[in-house]
Amino acid sequence: MGQDYLLSIKNLSIQFNPHQENTKVVDTINLKIKKGEIVGLIGESGSGKSITALSILQLVSKQAQISGEIIYQTKEGKYVNLLNLTTQQIIEIRGGEISMIFQEPMTALNPVMRCGYQITEVIKSHYNVSQKEAILLTLDWLEKVQLTDAERIFYSFPHQLSGGQRQRVMIAMAMASYPRLLIADEPTTALDVTTQKSIIETLKALQKNQHLSILFISHNLPLVAQIANSIFIIKEGKIIESGSQQSIFEHPKQHYTKALMMAQPPIHKKIHRLPTISVENIKNEVPNKSQNNNNILEVKKLNTWFLKNKQSIFEKKSYVKAIQNVSFDLKEGNTLGVVGESGSGKTTLGRSILRLIEPYSGEVYFKNKDILKLSSIDMRNIRKEIQIIFQDPYASLNPRIPIGTAISEPMRQYKIDSSKDKVIELLEIVGLKADYFYRLPYEFSGGQRQRICLARALATNPKLLICDECVSSLDVSTQAQILNLLKDLQEKLSLSYLFISHDLSVIRFMSDDIMVMQEGKVVERANTEELFNRPKDSYTQQLLSSMSI
Repeated sequence: MGQDYLLSIKNLSIQFNPHQENTKVVDTINLKIKKGEIVGLIGESGSGKSITALSILQLVSKQAQISGEIIYQTKEGKYVNLLNLTTQQIIEIRGGEISMIFQEPMTALNPVMRCGYQITEVIKSHYNVSQKEAILLTLDWLEKVQLTDAERIFYSFPHQLSGGQRQRVMIAMAMASYPRLLIADEPTTALDVTTQKSIIETLKALQKNQHLSILFISHNLPLVAQIANSIFIIKEGKIIESGSQQSIFEHPKQHYTKALMMAQPPIHKKIHRLPTISVENIKNEVPNKSQNNNNILEVKKLNTWFLKNKQSIFEKKSYVKAIQNVSFDLKEGNTLGVVGESGSGKTTLGRSILRLIEPYSGEVYFKNKDILKLSSIDMRNIRKEIQIIFQDPYASLNPRIPIGTAISEPMRQYKIDSSKDKVIELLEIVGLKADYFYRLPYEFSGGQRQRICLARALATNPKLLICDECVSSLDVSTQAQILNLLKDLQEKLSLSYLFISHDLSVIRFMSDDIMVMQEGKVVERANTEELFNRPKDSYTQQLLSSMSI
């Protein structure tokens, strides 16, 4: 191993069922990372990206059979095979020399511990500082990752933050120990374009100033192009192409690499359908879309406020105004895109409509019924027709229940055909295999889990789907399949979508109209093409200017 390389993966293979053929999730991978280099690892959901990263820190299940070597140069200059280290030895490497930003911040953060103290714990475990000094360093890191209300974030529990805010807490935690190698597994998945841009700039600045090496795992190809020096393309556990950032993006050799690039929704124009990589059985009938001018949803002057935690008994009662005076309508069979920065109120809006969070005031009419005035029994019947796909697919599924049971559960609740054949039909509609029926959620990649959540949402034959970042965890090819599928289902079933996303290219592809939110308020609403071509509000203009080219 040359002295310029910090990490060298040699012939790495990982297998969970050694007695069965073709069960290698990682197959003879070779990958090197130089000191101060940013390496991009790109591939579809289930291609082996995350498990490769987890193996570096010995975080793969003990049931896995691993062969090969992962050679790392320690800060003392010694070369060690990370796979051969004892538990105590790898613990000393974790965090102190190699840190990781995990893909799903809600499951990576301790739900019963305030976010700030989770970061101070990391700092104190690696540096001899007082509690007061650790708190000041934590607040400084929260500001570095663009969390402006750092003190409130410090004292918040993970469930009190948006997905993007939780992801930034994870980035601060990973960087607080000043590692030599940062493994970033989809670190900007939940972030809006402006925050995504600032986080990339922060990582690049840290890489330059500290000579940090980064393994950057992402399904967002334009994003990887902005940050990576060299890129590896992984498919079905194998590296099929590698090279410099310029050679991969300007002169890709493999058809698969070219197909991944084509599957990315275009930023500067709206198209009807995305090209896909056909990896699984996706049903793609495209009936004519029905035209209807009736409103399926009307929201009037909706307010959702949260009571702030008081720091003393003498402090006056005050509120965080997450949704402020929001009004809009959605026509049957149409898609209204909701876009805005992390913490702008997008997710709270979706949950308030379903009364998963009780609004402070306002009116929400579904099929001309004010659902805010309904009893819990009547609201249960409404939820059959309004389903939500949550942002975090792992937290949305019971880890102890097989996915077949999870999908059939709402069908049984509403006395709909819940036979195994019907559940398998739903699995195949979203591009999953019939033999997945008995598997548990942990056996799937993040993208596959999101498709399971989509199948479950479709199980009750809803009329309105609230899609809360429902493709944010998907690679571009799977994302293209799901977006096309959502359009097909909309045309076939006359579904209406409230489509929440931070990805403006996805919003443009999916939406008939777009609503822009900032700090809980609607700042602009317009037809999709009008908003992209002639944005009126300065905040909308700022969002559009931050889009990846």
